Amino acid sequence: MRLLAGVHIHTTIDGAAGLAQRFERKFFVLPRNIDFAYALLRQFCRLDSEYPKEQINSLYFDTEDLDEHLKSSSGDFRKNKVRIRWYHRLDDYRETVPVFLELKSREGFAGSKKRQKLPVPVDRLKPINLFKGIIPGVTLMDTIASFGHYPKMPLHPIIVISYWRYRFTELLTGMRVNLDCNIRSTIVKRSLGYGERELKLAGGVIEVKGHEVELPVTLRRMSLLDIDWSRFSKYSSCLDSHLSEPGTMARLWPSGRIAET
Repeated sequence: MRLLAGVHIHTTIDGAAGLAQRFERKFFVLPRNIDFAYALLRQFCRLDSEYPKEQINSLYFDTEDLDEHLKSSSGDFRKNKVRIRWYHRLDDYRETVPVFLELKSREGFAGSKKRQKLPVPVDRLKPINLFKGIIPGVTLMDTIASFGHYPKMPLHPIIVISYWRYRFTELLTGMRVNLDCNIRSTIVKRSLGYGERELKLAGGVIEVKGHEVELPVTLRRMSLLDIDWSRFSKYSSCLDSHLSEPGTMARLWPSGRIAET
């Protein structure tokens, strides 16, 4: 198990507020171990008191040539992800829904996340309308420019990814731990893929976020899960699934994984 592989520093900025740098590690969980992972984390973590579980939805943007996807797949030193994220059931809102435009950047092990909260009409989040990008293109580019990011080429909505997240806090150190599973995706850029909806990626991912490089003793017990795949990317893994020809072996598994149960 590679518990210290793929570590990167993570900073979150929301408007003018910022947090100290954090390390983030990701570990792929086999499908057969999802329930075991949840039970194991409950032994040495407490569930988040405000949002212990919820569905997260993200619309990812990229260039026409999928530059950022290619950078992520090849392990480039510098990578950026632009996405719009929302956490809500649409039927809970009559007119507008709060969404977050986010820029997640990484240079080697150093990473940052910046986000801006925006209200949008509820109809823009309906699946049939996601290919339009949720917000005007000018708003998208102006906002990420305010984050200090200036793409060389226009960005287009590419894929929407939804999954269930279980949030925990490790008892001894306060490290944040997420278990993400039931990862589903649909291409919204009509020139890509094979027109399929709701492809489900095999397995799940555990994310550990904190201010220390070393994992606490309690989290080292995750070795019982046979976890690996420290470079897991939901965006690239889901996009690879849609771009692979239907029937391809291990199509619904992250790149480099051999299908197993």
